[in-house]
Amino acid sequence: MSLPDPSVPPPLPPPAAPAVPVSAFTTERDTAERLLAGRARIEAELAKVIVGQRDVIEQILIALLAGGHCLITGAPGLAKTLLVKSIAQVFHLKFARIQFTPDLMPADITGTEILQDDGAGGRKLTFVPGPVFANMILADEINRTPPKTQAALLEAMQEHQVTASGVRHVLQEPFFVLATQNPIEMEGTYPLPEAQLDRFMFNVVMDYLPIDDEVKVVTQTTSGRPAPIEALFTGEDVQSFHELVRKVPIAEEMVRYAVNLAASSRPHQPGAPDFVNEWVSWGAGTRAGQFLVLGAKARALLRGRAHVTVEDIQALAVPALRHRILLNYRAEAEGTRVDDVVKRLLAAAKSPAKA
Repeated sequence: MSLPDPSVPPPLPPPAAPAVPVSAFTTERDTAERLLAGRARIEAELAKVIVGQRDVIEQILIALLAGGHCLITGAPGLAKTLLVKSIAQVFHLKFARIQFTPDLMPADITGTEILQDDGAGGRKLTFVPGPVFANMILADEINRTPPKTQAALLEAMQEHQVTASGVRHVLQEPFFVLATQNPIEMEGTYPLPEAQLDRFMFNVVMDYLPIDDEVKVVTQTTSGRPAPIEALFTGEDVQSFHELVRKVPIAEEMVRYAVNLAASSRPHQPGAPDFVNEWVSWGAGTRAGQFLVLGAKARALLRGRAHVTVEDIQALAVPALRHRILLNYRAEAEGTRVDDVVKRLLAAAKSPAKA
């Protein structure tokens, strides 16, 4: 038996295997399971006051989970305000409603500075926060206020902050803006600028209910008061859902499919279909692809999947693109709607399974 040579250093031990973040994995898995288990309870709580509108509810929930804002378009009396308020109650979020009118000023939204006694015989300027300092903002009939006031929401929606007198005030997280507009009565309204429309993740359209559902609504609302809505989550839960959504894996071909779908809506660009060149004046930008991917991830989680499918992207294409495509006069003269253009884009696009 030979002794080891003391001049030769002993071999280094093999490198230790990287530590598996078990706690992080467990937390993500628990968060996903809690969200999936809570979906049925969310629908049950909302069903106490909202009848039908399953697609609308799902699209708003997807935007909430992905951290996006929503534009809700619908005729008066379709329970848009009630739906938003009820969702805020389910997630235990601070709710604020701003009624947009022609005389509304930016300071009425963001807040203003007032003179107050400083306790030492003098006075000082003190910032009084406006209604935008809440978790969920209902901007009711946003198209009834001038562009100057509409623009007051731009910084809040994009940066989650407001600036008053040169001072930056950070908004409380989570922060969502759900704006409503009436598509029927357009007299005295101010169309939203394209830059602001692009900040909304989805344009959700609420339509009239089927007759049976409308009978159920009338019966419920004239027979007694609805049961109170129970809070199922917290603002911290919503923020953890945001992180979870971004960690959902997605194949590169799915991302490319979403990007190509948005890019094909741009007229006179390589790959644009003939009907786009004929009807579209302006197409969707990069933000459309980002929101399509984020929304698809959130939709996959709500369905208990840890991966994104083509159906997830296709299901959200219309609400994600309908407010980002501007039709020309020829399309309007022929009665072509934006939704029709998006559906034709879906039919013309090559899905990853067929590519």
